[in-house]
Amino acid sequence: MTMLTRTIALALLLATSATQALAQPATPPAPAAPAAAPGETLAENPDVAAATRLFSAWLEGQIAYRGLPGVAVGVVHDQQLVWSRGFGYADIATKKPMTEQTRFRIASNSKLFAAIAILQLREAGKLRLDDPVAMHLPWFTMKPAGPDDGPITIEQLLSHSSGLQREAGDHWASFDFPTEAELQKLMPDRQAVFPPQTRWKYSNLAYAVAGLVVEKITGQRWADYVQAHIITPLGMTATSIDKPDPGLATPYASRTPEGTRRILPFMDARGMAAATGMTSNVEDLAKFISAQFRGGPAGGANVLSAGSWREALRVRSVDETWENGSGLGFDHERVKGRTFVGHGGGYPGNTTMTRVQLDDKVGVVVLTNTNDSNPGDIANQLLATVGDAVAKAAKPKPTPLWDDGWARFAGRYRSPFSDGVIQVVLLNKQLVLLPDNGLAAETKMVLEPLGDGRFRLMAPTGIREIGEIVRFEEKDGKVTRMFQGATWTTRLEGW
Repeated sequence: MTMLTRTIALALLLATSATQALAQPATPPAPAAPAAAPGETLAENPDVAAATRLFSAWLEGQIAYRGLPGVAVGVVHDQQLVWSRGFGYADIATKKPMTEQTRFRIASNSKLFAAIAILQLREAGKLRLDDPVAMHLPWFTMKPAGPDDGPITIEQLLSHSSGLQREAGDHWASFDFPTEAELQKLMPDRQAVFPPQTRWKYSNLAYAVAGLVVEKITGQRWADYVQAHIITPLGMTATSIDKPDPGLATPYASRTPEGTRRILPFMDARGMAAATGMTSNVEDLAKFISAQFRGGPAGGANVLSAGSWREALRVRSVDETWENGSGLGFDHERVKGRTFVGHGGGYPGNTTMTRVQLDDKVGVVVLTNTNDSNPGDIANQLLATVGDAVAKAAKPKPTPLWDDGWARFAGRYRSPFSDGVIQVVLLNKQLVLLPDNGLAAETKMVLEPLGDGRFRLMAPTGIREIGEIVRFEEKDGKVTRMFQGATWTTRLEGW
């Protein structure tokens, strides 16, 4: 049996054991009890611990099968780095182990910091998102795609809807990135590929220009601004911009057909730093993910107000398939019916991914030191195993509001608007509304109890009175009407 075969067999054995552990019925908690026991950390939760074993076995198998150098991962819940680990090697020759402290070029994850910098300046009243770029950078004189195109705005830069070319030059092939002065010189010779806001088109050039907007307005170097206003406030002590770092993982090219990997050189992103120039590690990026879950005003450790965070994370443009798109800096991706925000990155010898599920306040970090590692797939597996287990364990203890007497609200109600019949159905101590518009039964519109016979209408769709209050009117011991937000329907008897 070869070493590779033994490694894969061991990984499969561990995965089987972990799967069995997940499948073992634990002592059932009380109906209203939280998944995590009192005093128990999320990492100590049995389901989370089993999920980390399962994922670890899977990833170890992937590393062995694909001959990957190393991978560092982390799982975040809200303000806590729940679990992190390094796999494989930061350097193959010396067998230096990969750890959660190992640093990587995070590549296009840098764009998230560029978007935050722009939003900070917007909060300070120094720019508007609909400002034409040329208002702040007079040298931004590129040719439009069409004769009647309007000017490219700052928001279009951040949402990948500007129509600009993907790159400023051949730097990914020559390993020679342009300086800021060179970026300015090339602009008059460039022409947009598409008119603004006609389609989603990823552009490193757009983010390089956004970084120069920040420099122009603040009078600071890009690196200095980001260090002072984002990196330091968030306590990201292992993060830097375009600095050779002895803590960097050795960057390896893709594996050749002969099974070898060459080491790639350190590259200074220069004028493209806002698009791709940052270095960080799992622990620091976990702090960055946690910042996305904070509320309240900007200041201190909150680098943006809650409102600006919502703007950054809201979808602004989508690709032709409607499966992927962008907020302001943050990418959106649909995976098996679930929406995640974050960003991927690729740099010579480094591929990275941050991905966040906002509703569950769960995020993951995946950092690798080779170009053929597919961190997006690793992130999906990490979310589907450890991420889902963490989300389940972290759910707060529900308040038992159900009253068996509420079963009297189940029935049929007629709308004065259309004479259609709306049904309220009782399902295992839950009231579900079936509207008269033919909405599928699988689209459950749930009446969430608020107490005192009041409910909130909730559903995955935004149709009808979603989020509004539902209450019932009673006279002489009988339910007569159902109020949904500002409208009402009449109870039907005899059906």
